[in-house]
Amino acid sequence: MNNFKNNNRRSRFKPNGDRGFRRNGNGHKPNGDFGNGPAFKRRHPGKNNQNAAKLVEKYNDLAREALSNGDKILSENYLQHSEHFSRILLSQENSRNQNENISDTNASNQVKHEKENKEVEETTTK
Repeated sequence: MNNFKNNNRRSRFKPNGDRGFRRNGNGHKPNGDFGNGPAFKRRHPGKNNQNAAKLVEKYNDLAREALSNGDKILSENYLQHSEHFSRILLSQENSRNQNENISDTNASNQVKHEKENKEVEETTTK
């Protein structure tokens, strides 16, 4: 009788319910479900999830409320946040205007080139 070898016994290192990943005793993955793994990437790093105009309004309201409670320092802090987001809003509007101006000039240049090409074609066909 060979007691040292039992082919019928399952491996003790991998229990029956384990399917390729190990969990600790409370059912969570050991590195955490919401870790900063390589698959986690922010779509727009440095940008806030909310609209800048809404944030300006939010911080102005918070500043007004803090001032009514008598906290001038907190009110000034909220006003600085509001000013920051109003600057972001202004820069967004400026970049939109510049992009519109660039697209307008590109369109006018394209029309000008098309006219020149027609004139060249007309002179070469005559």
